[in-house]
Amino acid sequence: MAELTVTHRYPFPAERVFDAWLDPKMARRFLFTTPEGEIVRCDIDPRVGGRFTIVDRRPPGDEHMAEGGDIEHVGEYLEIDRPRRLAFTFGVPQFDPTMTRVTVQISADGDGCLLTLTHEDVPPEWVEQDREGWTKILAGLERGL
Repeated sequence: MAELTVTHRYPFPAERVFDAWLDPKMARRFLFTTPEGEIVRCDIDPRVGGRFTIVDRRPPGDEHMAEGGDIEHVGEYLEIDRPRRLAFTFGVPQFDPTMTRVTVQISADGDGCLLTLTHEDVPPEWVEQDREGWTKILAGLERGL
């Protein structure tokens, strides 16, 4: 298993960036979707031990689902320390039964903040695809804010 890390600087306060991860209205704008996809379900129970389910509907011709369809992303919150740290399990059961761990750390940086996301226990064959996906998600978060 492998680990990957991506970072993104935001021109927003740490609290605003942190809160977006736990707010279903905000999360559906950026989490686990592509520009062509549409979030059709976004259930978030924002407490330690709470779970999330986010379903992204992909159109036919999508790189991950040529025929199109729904992709379910699931996990459980392990740590919530607003606005500094969020940790959760993460999985996409239809592609791989493995549950991995994601940690989001946010620190003040001038008039904004710096977010560092670490994804642990990633199967080696998914590392580059996941790195690209998280990079797009973090950019999407900035657009959504």
